Amino acid sequence: MAKKSSKNNDFLYNSKAKTSPQIYSILIKLVNEDKEDLAQIVIKIDYLLEYASSCIKQKDFEEARDSLNMARSRMDRLKNEEVNTEYLEYLYAGIAKKAKL
Repeated sequence: MAKKSSKNNDFLYNSKAKTSPQIYSILIKLVNEDKEDLAQIVIKIDYLLEYASSCIKQKDFEEARDSLNMARSRMDRLKNEEVNTEYLEYLYAGIAKKAKL
C-alpha cells in the first residue's frame, strides 16, 4: 500500500497548512502506522501549546497553566503509546518556563 501523504489523506491535507514541519512529520508517521487517533491527539497538544503561549502574552497565567496541564496529560498518553514526543516536550518546556510552572 502506498504511503499516505497530504495528497491522498484529508487529515494530513488539512493539517499541513496549520502545523509546523516538525509536527507535520510526527503526523505523517502516525497516520502511516494507522494511528490516526494518536495523530489527532498531537494536533490537540499543538493547539493547547499555542493557546497557552497566547494566554501568557495576555498575562493570563492561570489559563496558561490549565492549558499546559491538559497538554501534559495528553503528552503522557502519547509516551505510553511510545510516540516520539521530543519536539512537543521542547515546546512545552519553553512555554512552561514563561508561565512560571
